[in-house]
Formats: sequence, structure tokens, C-alpha cells
Amino acid sequence: MAYVSMGEAHRRITEYLNRFCDAVSDQDSLTLCRLLSFSSNSPPLLSLADALNVFQDASSLIGKSDKFSEYGEILAHLFRSLQSYRVGNLVEAYLAFDKFANAFVQEFRNWESAWALEALYVVCYEIRILAEKADKELTSNGKSPEKLKAAGSLLMKVFGVLAGKGPKRVGALYVTCQLFKTYFKLGTVNLCRSVIRSIETARIFDFEEFPTRDKVTYMYYTGRLEVFNENFPAADTKLSYALQYCDPKKERNIRMILKYLIPVKLSIGIIPKDELLQKYNLHEYINIVQALRKGDLRLLRHALQEHEDRFLRSGVYLVLEKLELQVYQRLMKKIYIIQKLSDPARAHQLKLEVIAKALRWLEIDMDLDEVECIMTILIYKNLVKGYLAHKSKVVVLSKQDPFPKLNGKPVGS
Repeated sequence: MAYVSMGEAHRRITEYLNRFCDAVSDQDSLTLCRLLSFSSNSPPLLSLADALNVFQDASSLIGKSDKFSEYGEILAHLFRSLQSYRVGNLVEAYLAFDKFANAFVQEFRNWESAWALEALYVVCYEIRILAEKADKELTSNGKSPEKLKAAGSLLMKVFGVLAGKGPKRVGALYVTCQLFKTYFKLGTVNLCRSVIRSIETARIFDFEEFPTRDKVTYMYYTGRLEVFNENFPAADTKLSYALQYCDPKKERNIRMILKYLIPVKLSIGIIPKDELLQKYNLHEYINIVQALRKGDLRLLRHALQEHEDRFLRSGVYLVLEKLELQVYQRLMKKIYIIQKLSDPARAHQLKLEVIAKALRWLEIDMDLDEVECIMTILIYKNLVKGYLAHKSKVVVLSKQDPFPKLNGKPVGS
């Protein structure tokens, strides 16, 4: 930190106070956003923090002016948070910012128009980010992380302020998305349900009136929830919406959507092009897609093992593991095609021993009872049309469409 004289510190603090009060008076939301964006680490905010740590009595400076004192509670807590943030005391920074945020929300509630919505967004974003950093500090000191959970409570309070009639309600979806990010981080995704009900059933909300940015984020998170619930048609609808309306310049966001949309598409029988996987650096899915195309069970299992940690963290491992049934179907189809070329009259009769040999070639050792069990499941799930002749150990395939396509529906639906 560069040396700051007492006079320079006084000047910087006074300048910030004037800019804050003028932004509120002029309803200048853009300026107010810049003044509150801690995580941006902007030079003006860092220099203000340095000044606050030199001039220790900023509260008296606020109290001496009617212009400043009108927002005294807001500013005093904000300054304390910024001071702590600058010296790396993140827990204290969070505690002060929480008090600032509550005071700001109360002031926002009193403003009739929605001019400060963007500034409120900044407050919601900053308290979540600051809470995450504070929790890391608590964890490193051997203490229980609890600030993100507390931030979630504040965000629910903000949601309540916005969930009413009038122009402020368009901000409710942004806060909902911040809540989703909080709950997903905490592993308490069940808490998303009450907010979703409020958004999707309350008559005061018209989903189409929300900003596109927020609708995309909302559909991304609700789509992920549908993946976890294995409701793949709903997941497909929501994640496809997010992909369609996502800013094409935001490649990182597109990749995040595709990380969940691709397993969903695969689950309903839709295979993405290799170019898509290459373009968005989704190499973990390349061998899985190849396994589905070739009917190569060994390749699928190797791909799942290679990227197991990544898929488990994303929550899609079990979804991808269930693709085995589709891979078995492709393998049966390949055997059927080969047999049709060599012996067309008996093409529809697949011996279990032939299937077992094909699996052994893929280094998967199964006895005939196990193969029969797999075939029974494929028939039951409507991935194969036919029946099992148990005594002769043969699968008798239907002569019409023996390997039905999923056509965008989940296996077994």
C-alpha cells in the first residue's frame, strides 16, 4: 500500500461520499454500481480503502454533513466492510457488508421507482461472493463455514421485497438466480423448490418480461435440477432454451450449459456432432459419443472411468452410466446387420452365444445367463423388439423395426 497523507485520505473519502450521495440523488444507477462493486478490485475502491485505513474517523466526517448523514448507516457499514476487505479480514468484511446490505435494502424498499435495481443486483452478487470468501477463511481457521447460508437468508429477504406488484418485480429473477447459485454451492438444492414455485405459479410474474440474461440463467439451473430428478424431457426443454438464448460470445457459459445438455440429449437418443464437442472443449464426451455410435461397451466404461471425478462433480455420472443400455442396443444391431449379410434367412435369430463372443471381443466376460438378463432388460425397455427363446438360447427379433429409435424420449418411456 502506497503512503497516503491524512489530507489525501480526507479528500478521497469526501469525494466518494459526494459521488455516492449524488448518484442516489440523481438516480444514477450505473455510478452507484461502480461504487459498490467490491469484487472488481477497481483502483478507485482500493484507494478509498487505503484512505479509510489512514483516516480512522470517517463516521464523524459523515455525521458533520446533512448530505452525507442521510445515508449515514449505509455508508458507515460500507466503509467498515471495505476497510476489512482491503486488509484481508474477510469474515469481518462480510459481517459489515451484511449490515450495509440490510440498510441498503431497507432504503431501496422506500424508493418508489425501480431505478436502483442494477445497484441492488450488485449488492446481491457481492454479498454472495464475499460470503464464499469468508467461509474459506473460516474453514482455513478450523471454524464452521456459515456465512453463505446467512447470505442466502438475506437474498430471500430481497426476493420478498421484489415479489410484489410494480416495476421492481422484474428484479426477482436475478435474485432467484443468485439464490440458486447459493443453494447449489451449499448442496441444499431442495431449497430451490419454494422459489421456483413463486416464480412459476405466482400471477404477478410474467416470465417473458424478465431480462433474457436472467431467463437463461434460470433455465440453466432449473434444467440442472431436472437432470438430477432424471426428468429428461423437462431438462431438455429448459437447457435447450438456455442454449438458444445464451449470448453466443459467452463461450464459457455455453460450455456450462452443454455439460448438462449433452448427457440429456444422449439419454433421449440424440447424438451431438464431433465439431460441437471440439469447439467447446468438451473432450470428456468424445469417447462416450463414439461408444454409442459403435456399440462399444468397453470404450464407454473406459471413458466413464477416465473422467469419473469430473462427471461426479457435475452430477451427471449416473446419467451417463445408464447409457450402457443404448450401447448394448447398438451392439445388437451391429451383430444383426453382420448376420443379415451372411445369412439373411436367419438374421432375426440372434444366438446368445454369438452375443457373448462379441462381448468377449470387447474384453467383457459374461456367461449366457448374464447375456440373457441383459437381453430381457433391452426387450422390457423397448430398445429391442422381439422375445427370448429360453430353451434354445436365442433372441428372436421382430421382422419390423427390431431396434426402435428413442425419438427424443427417455429409455423405457
